[in-house]
Amino acid sequence: MKVKLIAHTAAPEQVVAAAAKLCYSDTGAMELMDGLTEESAGRFVEMLGKIGHESPIEHASFTFAAEGVSRSLLAQITRHRLASFSVQSQRYVRLTHFEYITPPEIQADPQALALYDETVQSCVDAYRKLSEMLEARHYADFLAQGFDEKEAHRRAEKKAIEDARFVLPNASETKMVITMNARELLHFFRLRCCNRAQWEIRELATAMLREVYPVAPSLFAKAGPACVKGVCPEGKMSCGHAAEVRAEFEKLHHAESRRDSL
Repeated sequence: MKVKLIAHTAAPEQVVAAAAKLCYSDTGAMELMDGLTEESAGRFVEMLGKIGHESPIEHASFTFAAEGVSRSLLAQITRHRLASFSVQSQRYVRLTHFEYITPPEIQADPQALALYDETVQSCVDAYRKLSEMLEARHYADFLAQGFDEKEAHRRAEKKAIEDARFVLPNASETKMVITMNARELLHFFRLRCCNRAQWEIRELATAMLREVYPVAPSLFAKAGPACVKGVCPEGKMSCGHAAEVRAEFEKLHHAESRRDSL
């Protein structure tokens, strides 16, 4: 898995602080921005977090590139509807070089891994055979309709792969661009950094937090699963390791702070 923050609101903490101050000031937002330093904005953002005033942090947005994730993860992350996603299409992109994601529990079991690899490979072989069969038929049809060879091939390939993709497994690797505002990111981290989240989306969420924290450390000072800020909300479904999880994310914040200062 590869995750990288590729764009974000310029001076995100100053923007958030100015937006919040505007609610209680007769001064314009541009003047408020001019009067804010990184330090003063950071302190103000921390205060917003303590009092639970979260709406101003929606003004800061962050965009990530993610690669080496599965179509199974795609089904989960798109449930976060206050976000924007652009995903590599299986309808328009022919999978000539197929990659797939292997769950760690399967990777650790030689017999399970052999069965998994065999099953995925059979799906890939079926995809390629179906693509070739359908493309040949569609190509002949488009030639008969009067298209030249180049256009007939282009249309036939697209029509073939949009049907052949139905045999591809959830393990198929995909690439995406994800944009969320800071408030939605905090919500995303609370749910998906949790031990009870599925392993792949937890890995993605944690990697996104590592990327975004150095850019806006006051905004994301307490970011992570819900237990980082208090009692675990999972009740009987709790993983039972809240102390260890808190220590893990305290270590993450400390490591990213040191990296940013170097």
